[in-house]
Amino acid sequence: MNQPLPSGAAAGRTGSGDLPELMRKVAHGDKQAFSTLYDALAPLVFGLTLKVVRDRAQSEEVAQEVMIDLWRQAARYRPEAGSVTAWAATIAHRRAVDRVRSAQAATDREQARAAREHTTAFDEVAEQVETRLESEQVRRCLRGLTELQHQAVTLAYYGGLTYREVAETLRTPLPTIKTRMRDGLIRLRDCMGVTT
Repeated sequence: MNQPLPSGAAAGRTGSGDLPELMRKVAHGDKQAFSTLYDALAPLVFGLTLKVVRDRAQSEEVAQEVMIDLWRQAARYRPEAGSVTAWAATIAHRRAVDRVRSAQAATDREQARAAREHTTAFDEVAEQVETRLESEQVRRCLRGLTELQHQAVTLAYYGGLTYREVAETLRTPLPTIKTRMRDGLIRLRDCMGVTT
């Protein structure tokens, strides 16, 4: 099959009066008639699709599809309903609009999927630096506690012990441990700059 021509060069080779006769022959499977019809209509079809689709490669595809439609639907053409060029232009316009809508729908689906899957970029390095800085600040603040406060807080928060278990481990009365931990946590809070 011939490629669509980018200009109207071939349209003048076949008079518009010959087109209905060509369509009749194409409807009966005449390949030579279709070749002549193709040469006559391809520039019009391509130009129309290019105006709608605005992408040369896609316009060429759509124009090829339209020409195949003309071959397949030639028997449906009725001269009393309009000219061959009008019929071809109508098919071309519909196909081009369908292509644009299909491309837009695909773009919309892709954007919707991307929006659903979008996650904020995770910066591991920044998080590691922040964690190290916080850890260093906690160690520095722990050094500012009394020995009993430091031990009690460390056993409770890093060892996972209860107040009673801390008291038993340090062999210190439970009320003393509770008081030291409360005072130690207040000092840690103030050192860390945490506001309540």
